[in-house]
Amino acid sequence: MTDDVTTRLASLTSWRSDWAGLRVAVLGLAATGFSVADTLAELGADVLVVTEQAPEEYAGLLPVIGARLHEGPLDEAPEELVRFAPEVVVASPGFSPAHPVIRWVRERGIALWGDIELAWRVRDKVVRADGTPAEWILVTGTNGKTTTTRLAATMLVEAGLRAAPCGNIGVPVLDAVRDPAGFDVFVVELSSHQLWYLGLSDGVGAPVPAAATCLNLADDHLEWHGSFAAYRDAKAVVYRHTRIACVYNKADVATRRMVEEADVTEGARAVGFDLGVPGPSDVGVVDGILADRAFVENRRTSAAELVTLEELGARGLSAPHVVQNVLAAAALARAVGAEPAAIRRALATFALDPHRAQLVAQAGGVSWIDDSKATNPHAAIASLTAYPGCVWIVGGLFKGVDIDALIAERGASVSAAIVIGVDRSPVVEAFARHAPDVPVIEVDDAQTDSVMRRAVDRAAEAAASGGAVLLAPAAASFDQFASYGERGDRFQEAVRDRIERGRPDDLDGAAPAGD
Repeated sequence: MTDDVTTRLASLTSWRSDWAGLRVAVLGLAATGFSVADTLAELGADVLVVTEQAPEEYAGLLPVIGARLHEGPLDEAPEELVRFAPEVVVASPGFSPAHPVIRWVRERGIALWGDIELAWRVRDKVVRADGTPAEWILVTGTNGKTTTTRLAATMLVEAGLRAAPCGNIGVPVLDAVRDPAGFDVFVVELSSHQLWYLGLSDGVGAPVPAAATCLNLADDHLEWHGSFAAYRDAKAVVYRHTRIACVYNKADVATRRMVEEADVTEGARAVGFDLGVPGPSDVGVVDGILADRAFVENRRTSAAELVTLEELGARGLSAPHVVQNVLAAAALARAVGAEPAAIRRALATFALDPHRAQLVAQAGGVSWIDDSKATNPHAAIASLTAYPGCVWIVGGLFKGVDIDALIAERGASVSAAIVIGVDRSPVVEAFARHAPDVPVIEVDDAQTDSVMRRAVDRAAEAAASGGAVLLAPAAASFDQFASYGERGDRFQEAVRDRIERGRPDDLDGAAPAGD
């Protein structure tokens, strides 16, 4: 990269900077990739989109916005990309550090951004009444990101702020930044992939969030990052330059160390959360009350009541891992001014996402729980803790993550295991080592249409009245399903079909879940 290019890129810190004619290659054309291409085209950049396969809905729009498309194999940098000689490459988060095109970019010293860096640079497209861009709150963690992001945004809306959940939650940050309605706060969910790219950012491209959190840390996405250390380092980027509050999990030493090592803005405070009694500058639980000792006038002698566990239970939000999400979200919202009353109002109406500890039905004395979103062992631990003695439907695609430790810790606590997916052997072998008395039933059906029906039938045979059947696979879904959402949908369909096929006395008390 020449000095002239370096100087120009350093000047691109606003929507009103001179982006005209900048040669930018955009890698990937899903929702994030298209948002990047659309933004850059609007700014007047010269845009080439490079992807292995272009979805028709986006490919047809590229000529309309003035961008070009290269579609084809990416086992090396395609000749069209080489000839284009990009001054900067903006990669979608699916492109890992080991991808051949990413290696080509880095070897040649070309500037490499993710969508979050671009969004931060142009965050002032729509400003608040005082002329300043919206505040940013950053949320990451192995599990609980989406719930915490939605909770924090809901709390801020109840506090009278225009808040938008965005990022890895499903709405690209660039779409939120360009929304003409404008916002006061963006609550940005960040994956470890996005954070890895953000870690490459220089000073002008690195966000300065008002508050940030890493909720927890456990093995995940090791095939993308290459090692747990690299995954951890990517997650730690979330705290960089935080201005007001670095919210961390007191029960997870790794998140505390991230805060201790973070290069934060002077004056930022560490705010801990857990299910215990909070110390000064923490949020926690006292006698069934969620309490804030971080954002009150006298932190040593007083606390603010946020909500009770009883109130959370009435909304289906009392599982321990969900309560932790509530505490983290409350700390983030309080950091930018939300009052306790706003947090209580938000929780009075909040509902968890589908497939997150979702009660599907109760029939024959058995509760059927869909936690298909538990796509790694850490998430499954939270569900298994909430439903001891359950029949556990487990398995899928483990993405290089070891299931042994989970079964060593929790395997003996389940009444039976129904094992699905392509990676069944590690599960079966781990149960044999650590919980040999637990019945283990393999479902070797590879068909999307029938595997979950068979798993539900086997689970129903193993379940006892007063117990639960828990779908918490601890694995990715892509071996047999399009997504964790489809996996959960298939589970719910199979449960309801089983109830409809059941004997009349099986239907006593059967009811579909609300939230």
